[in-house]
Order: sequence, then structure tokens, then C-alpha cells
Amino acid sequence: MHSWDDFKYFLSVVETGSFSAAAKQLSVNHSTVSRRIQVLESSHGVRLLERTQSGYQMTEAGASIFEIAQDLKNSTLKASRILQGRDARLEGEINLTMPHDIFDYLLVSPLREFGILHPNIQFNMLVSKGLRNMANREADLAVRITANPPDYLIGSRLTTLQHAFYTSDAVSLDKKTPLVVWEGQKELPHWASEHFISPYIALRVDDLASMYRAVKAGFGIARMPCFLPDAINLEEQKQSGTQSLKRMNIEIPRSNWGVWLLSHEDLRNSARINACRQFIKKTLVNKIDLFTGKYSEISTIK
Repeated sequence: MHSWDDFKYFLSVVETGSFSAAAKQLSVNHSTVSRRIQVLESSHGVRLLERTQSGYQMTEAGASIFEIAQDLKNSTLKASRILQGRDARLEGEINLTMPHDIFDYLLVSPLREFGILHPNIQFNMLVSKGLRNMANREADLAVRITANPPDYLIGSRLTTLQHAFYTSDAVSLDKKTPLVVWEGQKELPHWASEHFISPYIALRVDDLASMYRAVKAGFGIARMPCFLPDAINLEEQKQSGTQSLKRMNIEIPRSNWGVWLLSHEDLRNSARINACRQFIKKTLVNKIDLFTGKYSEISTIK
């Protein structure tokens, strides 16, 4: 007789394609994954996986139990979420995910204050790129910038985003307009020729903080959500009385993308999740003026 614990190694190898990737996903070593798969196969006298050039693939026997194993996984995770949702203690772990720009510039100090108020609650902070699967308990609470969050999550949109064009004294606008754009933008953005003279792409980046630093260094102009450059500008203004970036006097309509605070519906009654949710919501609501661009310094550059 085997428990779900035996089948999760099989599922992880199928999902990742290798024993080493499965080991990383499950936070165990390679030999543990190999041994657990061998025990599962030998106890039933079948092969569940076979090695191919593209990674491990299911055999016919493996494919026959794949959906059942997935159902076991989903049921186990749901049971865990339901029990956590009934937890009335202000203690334990919270898996929290958000863009690192929001954590670094808006929430790191407030969350430290929350930790001081609730010393028995520990955060596991997930700020790497990519969305976390909250149904799989990869995250309990999420701050997401999105237009439409998944239906199975509950929460609220705290505000929508205002974007603006930013430049710095280091950017040269003599004859042509250098632009810093997002990775994947092979052609000029639709707004480039509308607002700028002889625009060209000077740099592509895949990170908002890197985009800010590129504009500051003089690579070019960038279209950014206001919260990050304005948050940095406010801090610089307090410390030195100067600001690195200037918002250009070009009007951009408000985005339909918003800042959402989300959790899984099964966790709605968890005391520690609710305490953290309310704290983050209050903190971000107090910073709405950053998201709406109120603090931007409008320059006369155009």
C-alpha cells in the first residue's frame, strides 16, 4: 500500500522531465528521488518512467495512473489549505509572493514592522520572476500586477497603474531619441514616433529596476509605471534634495492593469493570513499616490 508521498516523486519527474529537477522542486537530493521511484516500480513490477533524449517520459503504465496521481495531489493540497484556513493562531509560516520591485521599494520595511508585531509568524518571500501556483500552496498571499487575476483567487484591486515617460540629465536628446524598452520588443513601440523625434531602441531590459538604472545612466528615455521611479525620487529628495529621473510632460491614459492583493479562497479564515493581508492592504492603500503618479515631478522636457 502506498501513500500520496510515494506518488509525488513520480509526478514531479513527469512535470520537470528529470530526477535532478524533481529533486530541486521537492527540496531533496537526487538519490532520494531515484530510490523512491525504484521502490514504487519494483513493488508493482512495472516501469513507470523511461529515459529519452528529451528527458524522462511516462511508460504506458505510468500514463495509466497519471491522472489519478494528479487527483491525489490536488486533494492533498486542498485538505492542507482547508485546515490552514481554519488555523486561528497568529503563528506559523506565510508564503508571500510579489514583484521584487514592490518588495524592495514599497514593502520591505513595513513587512519588517509586521514581523516585529508578530514574532511567531515567519515569511517565505518569493520575488523571483514568474507567477506562483497558489492552488499548489506555492504561495499563500500574492501581490500581483495584472489586468485579470485567476478566478479561483479572492482579493481586491487596490488601484490601477499610471505610466509615464522618464528621462534624466544624462540622456542626450540632441538629434535622435534613444529608448529603453522591454525585452521582446523588436520593433519601435507604437508611442515612439508619436511623441519623439527620430526614436531608436538603445537598450532592451527584462526588469523594471534595471530600466530605471538604464535611464539614470543615460541609455535613453523609458515608459515606466510611476511607482518605482517616483518612490526612488522621493527617497533621493529626502536625502540629498535632488532627483535622478524626471517625468516628461506627456500625458498617458491610466492603465487597466491594477495592483491586486490575492489569496486562495480556502485560506479566507486563517488568522495569520488575514492579519498579513490586512496589513499589506493598509500599507499599499497608503501608497496609492505612488501608483497613480501623484508624486512625479513634471519637467518641461518634451
